[in-house]
Amino acid sequence: MAKFEIGDHVKWNSEAGYVTGRISKIHTSDFDYKGHTRRASEDDPQYEIESDKTDHVAAHKEGTLTKID
Repeated sequence: MAKFEIGDHVKWNSEAGYVTGRISKIHTSDFDYKGHTRRASEDDPQYEIESDKTDHVAAHKEGTLTKID
């Protein structure tokens, strides 16, 4: 069961420091992301997040994200 919902504002730690964005998709099965297969399931979903500051879209597991607002 997903902890976050589409539209949630979240942050995560990247190589450049904390980044913020909004969840745009929730994956509950394996999916292709930038040419690589990412593993996801109902119990361990992955989230696509659109960055607040750039047009970058990131994919992260639940444990790397913190809800903000």
